[in-house]
Amino acid sequence: METMRFNLESGQVESTAGKAETMILSMGPQHPSTHGVLRVVLELDGETVIKASPDIGYLHTGMEKLSETKTYAQVLPITDRTDYLAPMSNNLGYIMAVEKLCGLQNEIPLRAQYVRVIMVELNRIASHLVWLGTHAMDIGAMTVFLYCFREREQILNFFEAACGGRLTTSYFRVGGLPSEIPPDLVPRIQKFIKEFPGRVDEYETLLTKNPIWLRRTQGVGTISAQNAVAIGLSGPSLRATGVDYDIRKKEPYCGYEKFEFRVPTRTEGDVYARYLCRVEELRQSQKIVQQALDGLPGGPIRADCPKYVLPDRNKMKTEMETLIHHYKIITEGIHPPVGEVYHAIEAPKGELGYYLVSDGGPKPLRMHIRGPSFVNLQALATMCEGRLVADVVAVIGSLDIVLGEIDR
Repeated sequence: METMRFNLESGQVESTAGKAETMILSMGPQHPSTHGVLRVVLELDGETVIKASPDIGYLHTGMEKLSETKTYAQVLPITDRTDYLAPMSNNLGYIMAVEKLCGLQNEIPLRAQYVRVIMVELNRIASHLVWLGTHAMDIGAMTVFLYCFREREQILNFFEAACGGRLTTSYFRVGGLPSEIPPDLVPRIQKFIKEFPGRVDEYETLLTKNPIWLRRTQGVGTISAQNAVAIGLSGPSLRATGVDYDIRKKEPYCGYEKFEFRVPTRTEGDVYARYLCRVEELRQSQKIVQQALDGLPGGPIRADCPKYVLPDRNKMKTEMETLIHHYKIITEGIHPPVGEVYHAIEAPKGELGYYLVSDGGPKPLRMHIRGPSFVNLQALATMCEGRLVADVVAVIGSLDIVLGEIDR
């Protein structure tokens, strides 16, 4: 008999003599359950997956090379469009890398740090809500999607109030924040945060002990802790194997060491374990936001460093020197010293790192993004082999990938 195999290098289906007949199935890139422009080439024996090969590159955005043609300030909107479900996290990771390059990491005012924590943890909740709603819908639970987007809409309203953007926020600036948050925003977030644990209870009522959900997720897409570490998994996908690694705990930034929260872990390493880890992260992020709101200090929102940091916008209207200072930074850009840095944060999907190289000019000489979606996708083949075709849908959803971060 002949065996049909897909050659990723040539892009052709090849026939070879074999003992058993297998079938090549191209899943995506239009298939809705592949979450965007991911193509997975499956080799099947009946309905059993023998081999799964992710085929990426359909977006070809070239964001890293594009960033090398922009000033440091102009790069910020590009970061929104990598993991577009977690723009605040991408903004923060990039800005903190630039601040490290400029030697400003210890100069950020405490109020700015707390606001950053509030925004990125709200964004973690929003990102997990999109994951939970779409993941549940992939497996057949429609109602969860509607509930999750109900809460996500409120969070996007908070983002809009703070910076004018909902999906592409372009928030945070080198040295702090672009402007003060609106006076009514804190009580609005307080109200949401107090109600949110009850909303999570609703999600769990629909799913956590649902027999259909358990059958579709338990024991499916299993990976060991050893393989997860070897592949480079991070975030909930890694912690679901029992590895207790969270950058917010291991290498705290933005004052995370001041907050009490638990890092959820499981040991099963399957789709259900990844689900439980992310649901518990919803609750832990709620606790972090509550603590940040309760302890939100007053004071300045930008570091006092005219060489790199934009001045107060109100002073621009009355002081000529401040207006000139603003004009020079905007038109000429900042000039970090020659050097290279890497800075990583705990994004919703895992370790998000920015590597920057400066030659002393106003534009990055080199920029590379360590996107967790790109690295986590490597585990797909290991998780899918030996499972049924229907399980591939559950496994892809459990990895919580965004193709904008993969094809960057």
